[in-house]
Amino acid sequence: MPEFLCEVNFLQFDFTGKRCAVLGLGISNLPLIDFLLNRGALVSARDQKDVDKTDPRIAAWRARGVEFVTGDGYLDGIRADYMFRSPGIRPDLPGIAAAVKDGAVLTSEMELFFALCPAKIFAVTGSDGKTTTTTLTYKLLETESAKEEKGRRVFVGGNIGAPLLPRLAEMRADDYAVVELSSFQLMTMQKAAWAAAITNISPNHLNWHTDMEEYTAAKYRVLGAGTHRAVLNADNALSAAAPVPTGAEKTVFSLEKHPADMDGDVKIYEEDGFICMDGEKVLRIADIKIPGRFNVANYMCAIGMTRGFISPETVTELAKTFSGVEHRNEFVREVRGVRYYNSSIDSSPSRTIAALSAYPKAPILICGGRDKHVPFDGLAETILTRAKALVLTGEAKDQILAAVKGAAHYRKDFPIRVTDDFADAVRTAHDLAETGDIVLLSPACTSFDAFKNFEERGKTFKNIVNSFED
Repeated sequence: MPEFLCEVNFLQFDFTGKRCAVLGLGISNLPLIDFLLNRGALVSARDQKDVDKTDPRIAAWRARGVEFVTGDGYLDGIRADYMFRSPGIRPDLPGIAAAVKDGAVLTSEMELFFALCPAKIFAVTGSDGKTTTTTLTYKLLETESAKEEKGRRVFVGGNIGAPLLPRLAEMRADDYAVVELSSFQLMTMQKAAWAAAITNISPNHLNWHTDMEEYTAAKYRVLGAGTHRAVLNADNALSAAAPVPTGAEKTVFSLEKHPADMDGDVKIYEEDGFICMDGEKVLRIADIKIPGRFNVANYMCAIGMTRGFISPETVTELAKTFSGVEHRNEFVREVRGVRYYNSSIDSSPSRTIAALSAYPKAPILICGGRDKHVPFDGLAETILTRAKALVLTGEAKDQILAAVKGAAHYRKDFPIRVTDDFADAVRTAHDLAETGDIVLLSPACTSFDAFKNFEERGKTFKNIVNSFED
């Protein structure tokens, strides 16, 4: 067990007199400050960046005794009973390690939520598909709960949406909370969800994790004591190999395997154009509105998560109407017979490989950004066999170009354009396109070389596309 992991026992809502260090002032940790103050904690807030002095909350928190520590030494000299780590901060940094050695418990806003949440928790992680699967799980439960008229509420959050901790007071034992979890959040998690899914595991975030082994181990932490249902991808070796806790039901899903070849208590698979579960037809695949084989797998995973809580009619109803999540193979517009799709969320090669398979004809691909130290070799081969043309931009453009030119299927007449400017890349794809073509933004890289996040990149793409004249 890593040295930074500690046994976490929160005494309900009472932090009276406890020294709580909030490490990182991101979206989830800001409401945490109020949560802790309202429960009697002595709070210090630490961040490498200076605080926004125009934010009225800063003055209010200072008036309530919050100590702010910023700058390069923000983790120095921590004296605390609890440290609440923002997901982007590695748990083994020297300042954190020293505090743990001195007796501090390292935890997080998300682990606190898990410990105190009265509702049944459904948690989803994975390298690809976790946001869509989380959203499907949430919408399936929400739709069914609305039909029941029992007043049951369904909440969604975690790595998507607003923080859930401030909503604890609204939750009851018969409610549901659907949570998306990243590997960063899971690094120090020791509390378990009632149901947990690993959509798949492929190389990702290796610019942050020390290696693939650490990344995989973080994903596996979604399963633990208290997990009643584990939902795993039988087509993905690392997901399939996840250690299922003793006594938990193992549900497996597959696009490729016959049920006889699957190892699980419950099996979900494709047969005769249907998603089937243990011999019963659950959903006609043709009824799924969102494109791509990977979205069939996302439905399988969500069906596994919600088995016993929803009816087949609810699954079909959602499948026919759900048009997807923003920035995930999102249809933007058709201009002069050319259809434009925004999949800005695709920040890894594996996501772009999956995206390229979602369309009936080979798209013109806009690709590039900041890489995650993940090889582009597999992506290069897929581009050459599944894309009509390639427009490269961003910091990683030369790495992707080298991978494409070094691929076995490379041919000199394959259209490739390279530009430093993102807007120019979109316009270049527009100029290359002919009637009937598809233009796809699927960067295979993070957005941080030119944008705050993938959402900003996707919105920029949509704004440019919407500026094109018919």
